[in-house]
This record gives sequence, C-alpha cells and structure tokens, in this order.
Amino acid sequence: MPAESKLEASSARPPSAPLTERQEARRRRILHASAQLASRGGFDAVQMREVAESSQVALGTLYRYFPSKVHLLVATMQDQLEHMHGTLRKKPPAGDTAAERVAETLMRAFRALQREPHLADAMVRALTFADRSVSPEVDQVSRQTTAIILDAVGLEHPSAEQLSAVRVIEHTWHSALITWLSGRASIAQVKIDIETVCRLIDLPEPGAAGPGAAR
Repeated sequence: MPAESKLEASSARPPSAPLTERQEARRRRILHASAQLASRGGFDAVQMREVAESSQVALGTLYRYFPSKVHLLVATMQDQLEHMHGTLRKKPPAGDTAAERVAETLMRAFRALQREPHLADAMVRALTFADRSVSPEVDQVSRQTTAIILDAVGLEHPSAEQLSAVRVIEHTWHSALITWLSGRASIAQVKIDIETVCRLIDLPEPGAAGPGAAR
C-alpha cells in the first residue's frame, strides 16, 4: 500500500471542538491550495501531497483535517458556496416573486462556477464519489445551498413543504451542474430547468386558502 494510502486509512477525523485561530488559518490554507490545484487541472490535479506542500502543512496533518481527497474537495465546495453566499448577500436578487429571486440567485452561483470549470468539475465529482464517511461534509454543502435559497426567498422559518421544495430545487441545480459539465446541456437549457423547478417555491401549501376561498 502506498504511503499516502496508509496515512489516509489510519487518519482520524478532526475533533468536533472549535478550531483555534491557528488551526483555522491552517485549514483555510489547505482549502485555498485545494481550490488552486483543482482550478488548474480538475479532480486528478488535486494530490494530497501537493496540497500539503502548497499549504505548508505536514502530510499527516493534512489527513487529520481531511481523511481523503473526496473529503477535501467536498469541503472546498462548501467553502466556495460560503463565499458565493457572502457575495450574493451584498447584491440580493431583484425578482418580484420568490421563484424569480431563487432562479436568479442559482444562475449567478452557476455562472460563478462556470468561470472555473475545472474546479467545478472536481468538486461535483467529489460529491458524486462521496460515501457515508463524507456525510458531514456533504451535509455542510447541502445546508449552505439551503441557506442561499432561503435567503433569496426571504424565509427564516420555512415549513416542511417549503423545505421539501428547496430540496427538489437543490437536486435539480446539482443535476444541472453535472449535465452541463459533461457537455449534455447548454447554459440555456440549464437556465430553463432551474427557472422551471424554482416555481415550486411559489406553489401554495396543501390546505392553504386560495384566492377564491370562503372567508
């Protein structure tokens, strides 16, 4: 077994305790190095030894933070989405309806990924390869995407039905990324699909009184 594989197999997950300032700075360097390498050459260009060298951490330390390349790249996607969320908050969507605002938000996020196709491909491939051991990182990506959508809607306390609609929108957005990256969908097709699924957020909830309901 190669040395890196032995390290990967034996490394423990990082503790759940909050990171110190120094540990957080080290983690940020690792994520930055991962994004830079992926931007240049995609999934295959992200080699743990190179990430360690670029971020100036020991290889064993890197594996304590991220037990595998898949863990690292999924965490990189969460980090990229967090940055996008900050940018979107500075310039909120201007649509009249919740569906229009969500569609505008997700297309802006999509175009940000479009500008870095190798990075986008690496992160999406990592999400696709992720098994149960990567669940905490995948959950973080999902929570970040949910937060972006709910911000666009303007919802602080969504109902179960609204959260279900958000999950379907997330699945469609993720699928649109995959089909675009594989060359099976154009940007125009992606836009239509996203605009279509975002209409779910404007549907009345079951049992809600419609415009003609008796008072």
